[in-house]
Amino acid sequence: MYINTESHRQGTLSLGVVLVSLAVTVCAASMLMLCGICTWCQRKLGKHYKPSLETAGTPDSSRGRGEKKAIKLPGGNSTTVQGQLPHDEAEPHSSVSDLANSLTSEMLMLSPGSEDDNGHEGPGREKLGRIQFSVGYNFQDSTLTVKILKGQELPAKDFSGTSDPFVKIYLLPDKKNKLETKVKRKNLNPHWNETFLFEGFPYEKVVQRTLYLQVLDYDRFSRNDPIGEVSIPLNKVDLAHMQTFWKELKPCIDGSGSRGELLLSLCYNPTANTITVNIIKARNLKAMDIGGTSDPYVKLWLMHKDKRVEKKKTVVMKCCLNPVFNESFPFEIPTERLRETTIIITVMDKDRLSRNDVIGKIYLSWKSGPGEVKHWKDMIGRPRQAVAQWHQLKA
Repeated sequence: MYINTESHRQGTLSLGVVLVSLAVTVCAASMLMLCGICTWCQRKLGKHYKPSLETAGTPDSSRGRGEKKAIKLPGGNSTTVQGQLPHDEAEPHSSVSDLANSLTSEMLMLSPGSEDDNGHEGPGREKLGRIQFSVGYNFQDSTLTVKILKGQELPAKDFSGTSDPFVKIYLLPDKKNKLETKVKRKNLNPHWNETFLFEGFPYEKVVQRTLYLQVLDYDRFSRNDPIGEVSIPLNKVDLAHMQTFWKELKPCIDGSGSRGELLLSLCYNPTANTITVNIIKARNLKAMDIGGTSDPYVKLWLMHKDKRVEKKKTVVMKCCLNPVFNESFPFEIPTERLRETTIIITVMDKDRLSRNDVIGKIYLSWKSGPGEVKHWKDMIGRPRQAVAQWHQLKA
């Protein structure tokens, strides 16, 4: 049989081309099936990518939206917050309330009361600083000399992030006769350099006394806030020569016992720019009257920075240490002022014949003590809901 090799060669070549084309087509089809969710491939083919219901819930498709990022806070604490949309995907605020919610969320994340990665509260471990002083006795003049030199790293007690410290000097157990330094305005490292003389004091009585120093933050509008205290028995000091000491401040002990507790709720409305404080009730209040009872009422001050903005108060409950008030007070607070706002709540004892006595106080803000900060954060984190919490009254 005669076979035309040229024709056979051409036929074989044509068949090879067809097979190769078929293989390429099959591969391309397979690649398209495998790249069903590949955005880059879809764009290259000139098609618009729209995720299906199946792909929208995959881990890869949510990446960048559900990641958690650690934000480092001042003082070394960190808090974990939910990741934001990438900058080029961020949606504009659709309303004023959205903007308010965004700002308050930022405040919530940056609050100094937030827990670190180990769950430890930052402010609760705050150091109280230390004080330097000198003490000595002049046997010839029977005079005890106490020099208050300076303080270091005192904590901030004012809303502006500083303090106005001064020192009270006692020779315990005598609490009636005290001496005081000058107030150092807005200073966490004050230098007093003041000398105090206890003249005509026999040495045998001096060694029976305890030198007690109390550092306080001066407050023009209410009772001074205690910062810390130091005590040193004078029988353990060589008083023949002036000796200088550095002492760490310890928390002040309220010798008068517990002042009681107050239950109140906070409700934040970002749309109306209001915080509503509901004074619910108190329990185990300190008795301030001779008859072993009190006539309590609650006074509220809205503070912006160091300035008083608005004052409100409840009715007086006669002869009651466990009063029930159930009174609500709304305060208008623009969102941009929340970070500099403090609500001071003072439980008072009404007195007809003399000045009303302070039973105890609570400072509510984003930078108060751990319990107060928690309540403030809960209020911001749950807008339009009344969040109730018990608070221990403080001096």
